[in-house]
Amino acid sequence: MIAIQEKSLALQVRPDFPILHQQIQESPLVYLDSAATSQKPTAVLEALQAYYEQDNANVHRGVHTLSSRATDAYEGARDKVAAFVNAASRQEIVYTRNASEGINLVAYSWGMNNLKAGDEVILTVMEHHSNLIPWQWVAQKTGAVLKFVELDEDQAFDLEQFKTLVNDRTKLVSVVHVSNTLGCVNPVEEIVAIAHQYNAKVLIDACQSVPHMPIDVQKMDCDWLVASGHKMCAPTGIGFLYGKLDLLRSMPPFLGGGEMIADVFLDHATYADLPHKFEAGTPAIGEAVGLGAAVDYLSQIGMDKIHAYEAELTAYLFKRLREIPEVQIYGPQPNTDGTGRAALAAFTAGDVHPHDLSTLLDQAGVAIRAGHHCTQPLHRHLKVPSTARASLYFYNTRTEIDTFITSLKEAVEFFGSIFG
Repeated sequence: MIAIQEKSLALQVRPDFPILHQQIQESPLVYLDSAATSQKPTAVLEALQAYYEQDNANVHRGVHTLSSRATDAYEGARDKVAAFVNAASRQEIVYTRNASEGINLVAYSWGMNNLKAGDEVILTVMEHHSNLIPWQWVAQKTGAVLKFVELDEDQAFDLEQFKTLVNDRTKLVSVVHVSNTLGCVNPVEEIVAIAHQYNAKVLIDACQSVPHMPIDVQKMDCDWLVASGHKMCAPTGIGFLYGKLDLLRSMPPFLGGGEMIADVFLDHATYADLPHKFEAGTPAIGEAVGLGAAVDYLSQIGMDKIHAYEAELTAYLFKRLREIPEVQIYGPQPNTDGTGRAALAAFTAGDVHPHDLSTLLDQAGVAIRAGHHCTQPLHRHLKVPSTARASLYFYNTRTEIDTFITSLKEAVEFFGSIFG
């Protein structure tokens, strides 16, 4: 079954990704760092080139042909994103530079204006720094209290502990959907339902889920959701914030300037309707067009198909990693069919520093990540300073996993011969 899927998906799409067809250190590139950023298909690259060659103009402000075409492409991409996550309205999709900006928008526009001393914000120990630092700042300014859900025995979200933390003082729950280090898929629908029983708002960091599985914000019933384009085959410098329409309308603008206004006077101004109220200044037009092309590309493949194929890769990756006694993987184990967690593995290999592993693997053309993955508090909780991480996407193959494992075994043996 895996071989059939691989032939029909990974090997089918690999010609679409020019960057994958190169030599690194005289070996074929094996790119296993898609959790950090994904590679871009030709369809996205061509959409960017076509925009800049044929339609480049500022949006909304001009009546000439180029401006009209640019505006249509820019706003058309918003429609594509709204459909991709099943938003109830296109006005619920706000373009941002990245997910970090989306979280900061909510923190400053909603958090600073709605939280007060004694209110409680629930996060987790596994949060990316982008979903931690903004709330630290808000808490320092408002007197709100941060509380943290820890890990259960499987190193996943401790739902039972969460139930003991949420109460009438809880005003916000901000939680990652899929951990970029542990790979666990958090039970966001249940988290949202519990939080809403206490009238708390919920923000979901979906950077590691939107690119890999079907997402339905209406079914999830979250109040906000953020994602980054560069992790879902789109260019860097573009992401989006989803928010429920009435909630976004109740929030004041985050940044001031052009584009986000209705009328401006010397002493006051009125503001544009959604989503432009939150999109001050000339936006990343070409990048938004690229995001729309990426959504088209992923949709044509099918997110169900991508998710199923990645589950098969996950099962195979874990099977091969278990062959190396020195390797310790963090986060929950996948089910036998590879479901139940993301297609990534953060691990250590005995006393070998992850940076040393990554450096040696690079000599074999294998690209993995090493460090704390912007989750320093989680690594302290795990009592490990850093980990190596191999992360997969639908363009990876079992053959690439085999190459990675062979190179990893050789690296572990090499360092063992030196320090053993």
